[in-house]
Amino acid sequence: MASRRYKVKKSAQVAEKEEVKDFIEKPEVLVEQFSRTEAFFNKHKSLVYGVLGVIILVAGGVLGYRYYVSSQNDIAQREMFQAVFYFEQDSLSQALNGDGLNFGLLDIIEDYGSTKAGNLARFYAGTSYLKLGEYQNAVDQLKAFSSSDLLVQSRAYALIGDAYMELGNYADAADYYDRASNHRPNETITSQYLMKAALAYEKQSDFQQAIARYDQILADHYGSADYQDAKKYKARLEALASP
Repeated sequence: MASRRYKVKKSAQVAEKEEVKDFIEKPEVLVEQFSRTEAFFNKHKSLVYGVLGVIILVAGGVLGYRYYVSSQNDIAQREMFQAVFYFEQDSLSQALNGDGLNFGLLDIIEDYGSTKAGNLARFYAGTSYLKLGEYQNAVDQLKAFSSSDLLVQSRAYALIGDAYMELGNYADAADYYDRASNHRPNETITSQYLMKAALAYEKQSDFQQAIARYDQILADHYGSADYQDAKKYKARLEALASP
């Protein structure tokens, strides 16, 4: 049975090769094929031109949009320079709202929100709101931010957790601290996010989840600055959780 299927398959392959050979080597075959193509084109000329026109318009639109976004991003970066300077000087109101001459972060977000610079402005704005104690505004801006940079994105998740902690929303705080610790873990800061998550769970009296975060530090982050504290806090919670 297998032999028969093989013979059928081989025959089909041979026939296909012969057809291709005829198409290449015999002029009359080429002429016939071209005639068919020409006839189809003449019959459906408007349709063909329409399809080609759509393809050209779409391709041109995509290229044009990419160029527009790129140029807008360059403008946004220049406009944001002074706002970032204010942010770094802790002049947070001016960083957010501008100084009357230069754009603030909120202006950048409004006018250039679809650019990379506009996206980064959301991170700065969220951090500014957090420092100013406007925690819900901080959450809104930081949730709208996204980054492929592993450290910056995990930092944004942690800052959202900080804002929720200040709002007394410990469940959402724990969720975002967990996101921060699980987002491409590293030896530098992951243990800090696990400590924060443990505290958020403890605030909910969920001692087992808190202990699990301390265990993760003890298992995976031996050399971290949080190792000894994790050991101490775990022992305290185990005493509280025991009957």
